[in-house]
Amino acid sequence: TPQCTIQGSLTKPADATILRWFDSVWKKRFGESADVDNLYTVDVQRVLQMEDLNEDGVWVTSSDYKNANPDPLRNSAEEIVNEINTNNREDVHRFCNVYVDLDFQVSEAKMIWVDCLGFDLRIYSPQKGVFDVRIPFPREVTDEKGAKSSFNGMSQLAWEVEKNFHAPDFEKVKPLKKIVYSGGR
Repeated sequence: TPQCTIQGSLTKPADATILRWFDSVWKKRFGESADVDNLYTVDVQRVLQMEDLNEDGVWVTSSDYKNANPDPLRNSAEEIVNEINTNNREDVHRFCNVYVDLDFQVSEAKMIWVDCLGFDLRIYSPQKGVFDVRIPFPREVTDEKGAKSSFNGMSQLAWEVEKNFHAPDFEKVKPLKKIVYSGGR
């Protein structure tokens, strides 16, 4: 589960106008007045983002966050993932065998996310467990059409490598992230 830690400072608003505005927002959302003695503002200086507690996190400053560009696939990523998992299951499974350096057989694989730099797969092995792996696109994509085009090109190359029509001229992805959780897939 992704985790975030916020580092900054809490201050009590001194301006009565700001307190009234906070109270009106609270009342609109929750149907009752806010206890103005418990209203504070948070000045976020940086955020520590971690995918899970077993990894090192990444500190992001508020200015870096403010100046960052949103991913161009942010509005279409979920749709792309669903489409690929529905229509391209064989390709996703083939990606595990061709693009990822594995020492075990994959029984099931699915795409779990995509962004302008690549995509994440969740792979299952009865003997080894559940892993997530990140596969980069050959180059950064700028829109949904570019992501689908890169995926299709990678699918074609993976098929050719699997059928021995083409020798792999790329480095396989090595880092696997073991997923430990209880519950469904």
